Amino acid sequence: MRELSLNVLDIAQNSVSAEASLIELVVREDRRAHELMLGVYDNGKGMTAEQVAAVRDPFFTTRTTRKVGMGVPLFKMAAEMTGGSLSIESEVGVGTRVEAFFHTDHVDFVPLGDMCSTVVMLITMNLQIDFIYRVQVDGSAFTLDTRELKEILGDVPLNDPDIARWIKDYITENTANLTEVQE
Repeated sequence: MRELSLNVLDIAQNSVSAEASLIELVVREDRRAHELMLGVYDNGKGMTAEQVAAVRDPFFTTRTTRKVGMGVPLFKMAAEMTGGSLSIESEVGVGTRVEAFFHTDHVDFVPLGDMCSTVVMLITMNLQIDFIYRVQVDGSAFTLDTRELKEILGDVPLNDPDIARWIKDYITENTANLTEVQE
């Protein structure tokens, strides 16, 4: 994939398919150390140890619409190409944690891409699921939690065009504030 945000979208879609009710997306960057961690954590069905081992294989998938599953193998490859790694922890009935570590100064580092649009799309297309989006850059951070938004908005859905636009603006502004403060 040409952007890591698309890998995150694919992994988060696995969490949706696993019937998660809460999905946490984390972007943690240490610019001095040239390190980036992307995490997708859910409280879905979880996987057995055998499934965790198999999910790294592109010829393993739980989907019935196709016979291959490239999401995790591509994410793993993108991380390893930079000298990084991918880890998956899962427990049946508890959920799954996927973390990818990247060295951002490596020539093979793929750009992060448009995480804002990825997060907005996930939120507005999966109203039954709560999302937490955390961004940390060099120790400064912000969090968007849809549970808080739902409580404030009451009956107004998060896919209302004005609300979706506000979410996008909120993420864009706060991300810019984190990166500008540190430069």
